[in-house]
Amino acid sequence: MTRFTQAELEAARDRVVPDVVADGLRVLFCGINPGLMTAATGHHFARPGNRFWPVLHLSGFTPRLMKPAEQGELPAYGLGITNVVARATARADELSAGEYREGGTLLAAKVTRLRPRWLAVVGVTAYRAAFDERKAQVGPQERMIGDTRVWVLPNPSGLNAHWTTATMAEEFALLREAAQA
Repeated sequence: MTRFTQAELEAARDRVVPDVVADGLRVLFCGINPGLMTAATGHHFARPGNRFWPVLHLSGFTPRLMKPAEQGELPAYGLGITNVVARATARADELSAGEYREGGTLLAAKVTRLRPRWLAVVGVTAYRAAFDERKAQVGPQERMIGDTRVWVLPNPSGLNAHWTTATMAEEFALLREAAQA
């Protein structure tokens, strides 16, 4: 993996990372917003220590552990990636409540257009803020966006100590099973 200087990472602040999407996906994963490493590389969940890619594999969504640079292969598995808020920051707490709400509106429009079977928001706090669902918990939600069901997953950031890689993989696997039904 390329090593970036702090100046190079800071230069990636506020960049937008293109979505990995296609029409009719089984699952559209939705991160909170790109981190600086993701913005610098152009690859989602690129920060070392982020558990998204290992959990995706351990849960059975992909037949092998993929690298962030291989994100373009996801649509072949019926998977995609987007974000609630498009702009890159060093930390999610740099986002305003208004950005989350606007992101939720834009995300709903994107989901309506792309029609995935499931929208999987990785981060219960982001989901609550984007959709004003203050009591939402990890798991399937009552909310639907058009015909798309919604599932909230734990945030795979290495900073999320409440979930281990194994317990995250178990939750992702529940979604995988629902998406195959």
